Parts: sequence; C-alpha cells; structure tokens
Amino acid sequence: MKKLLLFMAIAATGLSACDSRRPQPLTIDNALTADEIAAGILTPEVMWKMSRAGSSSLSPDGRTLLYAQTDYNMAENRGVTTIWVEDLATKAVTRLTDTASNNADPKWSADGEKIYFLSDRSGSMQVWEMTPAGGNARQLSAFDKDVEGFGISPRGDKAWYVQRVEVCDRKSSDVYKDMDKSKARIYDDLMARHWNYWDEGSYLHIFVGDFGAEGLKPGVDIIGKDAAWDAPLAPYFDMAEIAWNNAGTMLAYTCKPLTGTEYAVSTDSDIFVYVLENGVTQNICKPVNVNTGEPIADMATMAGYDKYPVWSPDDRQIAFLSQRRAGNESDKARLFLYDCQTAQMQDLTEDFDYNAMNVVWSGSDMLYFIAPIEATHQICRIAPSVGEVEVVTRGDHDINAFSMAGDRIAAEMCTISMATEFFDVNPADGTLTQISAINKPVYDNIRMGEVQKRWVRTTDGKQMLTWVILPPDFDPAKKYPTLLYCQGGPQSVVSQFWSYRWNFQLMAAQGYVVVAPNRRGLPSFGQEWLDQISGDYSGQNIRDYLSAIDDVAKEPWADESRMGCVGASYGGYSVYFLAGCHEKRFKAFISHCGIFNFESMYGQTEELFFINNDYGGPYWDRSNEVAQRSYANSPHKFVEKWDTPMLIFTGEYDFRIPYTQSLEAFTAARVRGIPARLLEFENEAHQVFKPQNSLVWNREFFGWLNKYVK
Repeated sequence: MKKLLLFMAIAATGLSACDSRRPQPLTIDNALTADEIAAGILTPEVMWKMSRAGSSSLSPDGRTLLYAQTDYNMAENRGVTTIWVEDLATKAVTRLTDTASNNADPKWSADGEKIYFLSDRSGSMQVWEMTPAGGNARQLSAFDKDVEGFGISPRGDKAWYVQRVEVCDRKSSDVYKDMDKSKARIYDDLMARHWNYWDEGSYLHIFVGDFGAEGLKPGVDIIGKDAAWDAPLAPYFDMAEIAWNNAGTMLAYTCKPLTGTEYAVSTDSDIFVYVLENGVTQNICKPVNVNTGEPIADMATMAGYDKYPVWSPDDRQIAFLSQRRAGNESDKARLFLYDCQTAQMQDLTEDFDYNAMNVVWSGSDMLYFIAPIEATHQICRIAPSVGEVEVVTRGDHDINAFSMAGDRIAAEMCTISMATEFFDVNPADGTLTQISAINKPVYDNIRMGEVQKRWVRTTDGKQMLTWVILPPDFDPAKKYPTLLYCQGGPQSVVSQFWSYRWNFQLMAAQGYVVVAPNRRGLPSFGQEWLDQISGDYSGQNIRDYLSAIDDVAKEPWADESRMGCVGASYGGYSVYFLAGCHEKRFKAFISHCGIFNFESMYGQTEELFFINNDYGGPYWDRSNEVAQRSYANSPHKFVEKWDTPMLIFTGEYDFRIPYTQSLEAFTAARVRGIPARLLEFENEAHQVFKPQNSLVWNREFFGWLNKYVK
C-alpha cells in the first residue's frame, strides 16, 4: 500500500527566509469559538480541533518524553504531524518541528543525545536527526523512494529501513510495452487487492545499511529482491514487527512468505532472525535439525500469526506474540519466549485467559505487557521464572502503549471521555499520574456525559458488561432517545476507547443515550466468550445486543418509542440482520460498510482466512453444516421483513467489505419502498479519515437520527 503523504515539502531546515521554495506552514487554529464555548458540548467541529498524540517514548535517562502530534486544518482538508518533547520535571512542553512538513516516528538515540525521525521536508519521506532541543536538523538518507520506517542499531553503525520494491509486473502497460496507455491489471492468483489498494506488483521490504557520520547508506534487501510479499505484514505495515538485538548484530522481524491463494487463506506468519555477519536468516518459529531436516519445535503450536519480536537485554531470549490456531486472526495472542541458545519455546500466558500486546523487557528477568481485561486495557507483568501474570494497573481506562526507562513507565491512556494523554505509571502499585494536558482547552470548556458501567443478564444467564453513556446535563426526570451501538471487528473489544469516527461522547452530546454492549465474540472476557461468534454470526451475540437495549429501555429516562441502531463493519452486518428481526424496537438504522450478502461477500473480499473462520467455509460446501447455517442467516435472506428507515455509508476503496455490499442493501431497501439514503465516499476505504469527509459523515449521521429517532 502506498503511503499517502499529507503534503510534500521542501526542507524547512537550512533554507533562508527569502527562499521561495520554502513551503508555508499549515495554519493550525485549535481555539474554540465563542459559540462553541457558550454551547459547551462536543460537536464534530470541536472534535476535529483536538490534537492527536502518540508514538511516545521516554529518553534513556527517563527525564524527557518524546512524542508525535497530529493537528488538522478543516478548510485545507489536511493535517500535519509534528514532534514534541516534555520535560517531566518542569512539565515544559516544546514543539521541535514546524508545520511546514510532516515529521513523524521519532526515536531516541541509544545515548539520548539525538532524536531520529522521518520527515518529508526534502520532498520525500526520509530519515533525519536533530538534537533533543530541536536544533541541528540533518537529513540522513537521500533515497529515490520514501522511507516507510526505520530503526538505528543500538551501537549506531547500522540501520534497518523499509522501502517499496518493484517485484513483478501487474500493469498491462508494463507487460505490453507498446500499450503504454492501457490501464489493465493482470492476475493469475488471489490477493489481487488488499484492504484498500490493488496489488500492482510492489511490496515493502526491509533493508539493512551502514549508518554513520555521513548518514544512512543504501543497504541490502534482506527479504530478497524477488520476494512477492511484505515485511512488515500487510495491510497495517506495523514497524513494531521489526527489532534489533541489543548488540546490534541481528535483526528479528515478522514475515509471511506466502503468495496467491495460499496467502489469502493463511495467517501463518513467523519470526525470522537475520544475522548481519553472514547474511543467514533463520525462522525461529519453525526451526529444523540441520542434519535431518526434521522440525525441532512442535510446529502445530505456531500455525497462526507470530508477531512483534522483542529481544531480552542480554540477547539470550526473544519474546513475541503467537496465535496457535491457523486462519483465526482473533485467536488468543500468547506471550511466547524463545531461547536463542536451546531453541526451546515457552508459553508464558498459558494460564492467563487474555491477549498480550506491547511487550517490553524490564531487565532480563521481567516482561511488561498490555492485556484487554473486562473491556479495559491494563499493564501486566510476568517473571518467566515465576510464571504467574500480575495485573499492575486497574481502573476504567485504556492503556494503549507505554515505554520504560529504568523503573519509570510512561503510558498513552484514553477513556470514553478523554482522548490520548500521557500518564506516569508507578510500577509498585500501578498508580496513574497524568503528565500531559494536550487537549485541556477543550475539556475546560466542553461538558462530557456520565459513563455508567452496567452488567446485563443475557438470555443464557451470563453477565455482560455494557457501557451506557448519558447526555451532558442529564436529567433523570426526562426521557431520552436511545441508541444501540453494534461493534465491528467482529472480535474487537468495546473498551474505554476514544474514537474520532465512532465517538460515544459525541453521540451523547447530541442528546442521545448510548448503549454499548460487550456482546459475545469480543475479547477481554476470556477465549470462550470470544470464540462464540465464529461460525455463528446470527446466534447468541445477536441476542446479547437485544438483551442490552431491552435492559436499558426499562429505565424511566430511556424513551422506548425513540430508539435507533447503528454500527460499522460487523456492526453494519448486525444492523442489517437486526433490521429483519428487531420486532419494531428501532425507529432508524445506520450501517457503515456492513456485510449484507454472505455469498457475494465470499467472492468479493480478499483475506479468505477471515470468512473461512467466521462463516465456517465457502458457500458451495453443502456438507459443511456450520457454513450452511451462516449462509442461511445472511441478512439479505430477511429483507422481506425490513420496515424501518436506513442510512448506509460505504467507501469506494473498501476491499475488505466492498462497497457493492452496501449497494445491494440500498437497492433492496428502496425496491422494498423503505426510506433509505446511501453515502458513498469515492476517496475513503473501510473507515472515513479525511477531515471534510468526516464532517459530512457526522452531519448525515446525526441528521438521519434527528429525523427518525429524536
């Protein structure tokens, strides 16, 4: 996938003030207007004035927090990413880069004397360095293609970087040189497109090159110039899948070396280790005896995604995340330990019924990580020698990332009522202390609604955690229109997340009570709760939705005659399915990029392992009872029961749930005579990211609800 730069810029450092080539900084005006302050509620316009922070890391001495921040200009329909530091002793915050270019992915040098980062100020995205005060900015790479990610070795003599490599010809104009105006693409196997881009024969590869006083030199493609796959993995291209060892002599990375149909039906990625000295690469997840060729480890335990290698400080072990079950992208993410001397594997979280993520070593005998637990995200730790997970932090919040320097932990945290801010974490007792106030001007002037934590009894006698978000200035004597929120994924937790697309506080601020259940099929409640949904989309999880909305509807302040149902992706499917069985509960539906027709979806999507796992298999397998039950309960089979107005959103570049699914649903609704509206974004994919598109989305979203529900 080609990275879309927000804008191209000439180097902002080292040019004279009168140089006509110097781009003008993007104007960022985050100040609330007098009317917004007077209203005191969250609106889409206010939300887009909020700064978005992340990519944080503590300096080696633990005294300074480094992070990136993105701000937007609505009129320009674009944003810019800048780099900041906060002195944790004085709380002084300094922006190190201006808004004339995008500057991202900041990293500390091993000694803390420099900051390395990516910048497009020279006209393409390249590696740069500067001092921690923002001075002496210097370009370190000058490649003919964008650098997508990088990492300087701990000893500072080498660097890995990721670039796009042309591997094979897919364009007809490349195959037929005399047909240079032809616009065809040619394929002989699956994965013609992925998530939001067509496969045109180029892939991201990892390079290792010399690094020193003269900067970063062109390096060796360690994936192989003919490898028709990506490392890091598509479609997210997460650079955290690549890690130097502490000696700077080896590189561990994630790769799925498969192509075509085999790639489309498999989640079998592995951890590879590249040795700089001899150029040898070893797959540590499938090690073999060099004499017999027989596998050393039980390969059945490594049949799914293996990702995110992290070396121990002494380089003797590699921690990584591993999923056991092939084809199940939502299997438990186990924290595994690989011994580099014995090639032995150890599952550290075998008795811990939650996923692990964001693994960090503290010395060579303790690992910290994040786990989703009961619709929150908490920091946990485990000593391999002890083998028991300890939950460090507690509370209703999401800790999404953290870094460590000595005994100091700095975490990125959000809640349903707060966008990401930075917090100090006391490792002794898990106490959280806020150390940033990035969006304080907004919170000081905007009233948020109360978030209630509610346990709802399901139809099979289980307890389901449901968040209920009340409007600001809530009056229990009044009656409020109420929305059921249907989560996507389908295996994505309804946690204490802050979203710039599906924001619960934004919905509540418009006068709606929001009901957000952690229905069956969501993580953070154990693997059994999560697994229910696979092969049973229309089963207990649908009944869980109705249990949640029926429970809240009993409240005297919930207006049972004014209820709506909204959701995206699997949540969009849920909307379509509930439209055929809601028994007059809802006055309006809104579906964003939802699955409508299971049979056509099977032939239209790209990663077939997803629907093979979630549907049970292809529609033509008549002997597969699970699959046949799934297809029998496809929403399009129940359109004759639709009787409620429906708004449908979709993106033209959505190749996971292609826009044709939305077109089918819209056609069915209108032919049935049901009030319906279709919004198709020609420059969006599965989500809506662009500023003005987002405002249009929100205006249509709330316009539909206000018309039919409020």
